Amino acid sequence: MDFFETIMFPFKWLVSIIMVGFHEGLSSIGLPEASGWTWTLSIIGLVLVIRAALIPVFVKQIKAQRGMQLLQPDLKKLQDKYKGKTDQLSRQAMAQEQMAMYKKHGTNPFSACLPMLIQMPFFFALFTVLSGISTARDQGNGIGAMSHDQVVQFDESTIFGATLSASLLHGGEGNLTAVWILSIIMILAMTASQFITQKQIMAKNMSEEAMASPFMRQQKMMLYILPIVFGVGGINFPIGVLIYWTTTNLWTMGQQFFVIRRMPTPGSPAAKALAERRAAKGLPALPILGGKKVDVEAEAAAAAAVAQAKSQRIQPQRKNRKKK
Repeated sequence: MDFFETIMFPFKWLVSIIMVGFHEGLSSIGLPEASGWTWTLSIIGLVLVIRAALIPVFVKQIKAQRGMQLLQPDLKKLQDKYKGKTDQLSRQAMAQEQMAMYKKHGTNPFSACLPMLIQMPFFFALFTVLSGISTARDQGNGIGAMSHDQVVQFDESTIFGATLSASLLHGGEGNLTAVWILSIIMILAMTASQFITQKQIMAKNMSEEAMASPFMRQQKMMLYILPIVFGVGGINFPIGVLIYWTTTNLWTMGQQFFVIRRMPTPGSPAAKALAERRAAKGLPALPILGGKKVDVEAEAAAAAAVAQAKSQRIQPQRKNRKKK
């Protein structure tokens, strides 16, 4: 067993245990054991378990992203401070000040990648399990928590005539035309959902300061590079892996839509839209949506002045009071 296999071994067992658990549960309520749809629902169940477990990580990611958004003006000042200074001491000093700023506000630029990084071992584990199905069947072995009978059952199961262990590049058993068509549809869905998720973040959930930052140029590059990488790599993914990745992308897209609509980044177009919706319903404005401390303080001062004016009573004059 090589180093990679040693690292992936526990993840393979965990992935296969969850899949087998869902498969047995679905079979117990009447779904056919050998049906490709039963195994497909088991893969979707695997996504739901992993993504639900990652919700606390996602909450931390959102907080860190908010911190990065609010840090953009300070980062811009820091970059202007060291602009044109290319000597090693200046660059080191800038890096130290930047890291101190991240530490003070409890954020960092890599926080957005955390959920994906945590998911990657499970993704590779599922890829290893599904890619090794045919070999395990031929050798009479199980794979992970899957018994040999379950391996044979999975290898022979199909959806729309395509086996779940087949891939666009390597083909597989069953209807090759169905494998090609289903693989292409799944690859397009996988890349499109990933692109739409990142696009809606950039278009609706970033402040003007964040859009003007140098970090944003990298984000724009990743917007187009990541879907291309996964699209090209998708020709090598088994259909079962494409189902997993498309499902998790759809989860991410829905999750981001909810966050952008209900908890937008301060100063972003989504925050302004939320403020308008609340105003239309007669609800009070949320100060955090302003995105600038000055605006929040001004709103607080105005509210205090209004409250003070209302609290002052005007003494009425008695009608029978004589004029001097």
